[in-house]
Amino acid sequence: MTIRIGNAPCSWGVEFAQDDRNPTWRTVLKECAEAGYKGIELGPVGFMPEDPAVLSEALDEYGLELIGGVVFRAFHDPAQWDDVLDGAKRTCEALKAHGAEHFVLIDSISPRRAPTAGRASEAEQMDDAEWAAYRDRIVTVAKLGAEEYGLIPELHPHAGGFMDFDPEVERILAEVGPETLKLCIDTGHCTYAGFDPVAFMKRHMDRITYVHFKSTSAQVKADAIANRTGFYDACGQGIFCNLSEGEVDLPAVRQLLLDSGFEGWCTIEQDCDPTLDPDPLGDARKNREYLESIGFE
Repeated sequence: MTIRIGNAPCSWGVEFAQDDRNPTWRTVLKECAEAGYKGIELGPVGFMPEDPAVLSEALDEYGLELIGGVVFRAFHDPAQWDDVLDGAKRTCEALKAHGAEHFVLIDSISPRRAPTAGRASEAEQMDDAEWAAYRDRIVTVAKLGAEEYGLIPELHPHAGGFMDFDPEVERILAEVGPETLKLCIDTGHCTYAGFDPVAFMKRHMDRITYVHFKSTSAQVKADAIANRTGFYDACGQGIFCNLSEGEVDLPAVRQLLLDSGFEGWCTIEQDCDPTLDPDPLGDARKNREYLESIGFE
């Protein structure tokens, strides 16, 4: 059984394709390889070249495999449906072109939910009609990826959106079958949302086909909750930290993956705020070395 460890452009601060603060895509590929990784995610579609020949040549140059891609768009907002579909189709095209299979769906940050990140009891909830339409948009994109491109559609709960806290994740899993929607579990977003990633994974290993390794600083998170700090400010305060410094029990995650026979990629996502003068290459090395120290190859 093989678990392979990759990384993602968000570890270099790349959250949106068009951001003047982004490093170049070649810098990300080069430093990912220098840090010892053999696989990388696509990042927001449009950041990496969409010409398959150009990207294939660069991936080969740096000895990297494309693992998957994320559609980080506003599934919660019907007015942005065209934007969601645009991101989904372009991501599918890129993944298919490079033989990647992980098609990760994330409801992006909502102004209605960002202020209450980490505080489920205060978070605004959708009514039944809004929820049904929201769920159906997720299902439509999942089926697009699976039926038209042969990808694995994976739902990724994420702080600050409407697919965040345990009850809403459990609700969609109950309403949408595993033949339509798998799970990409992000260990850091679980702890930010207030639930234990290991316990959640134990309940749903039959649907988890991809894992994002992330951790949260227990102290920063506690302060953010006590001070009712919103998502963006908490990120600026360093709520997402290096894996060795966080509260996620990654040795327990590893053991669960081994016990369940999980095979394939797990990707580090060290969300990086470019305003904090980060060291993405250094952090990428530290995170890989930490995972190796607890038994990952």
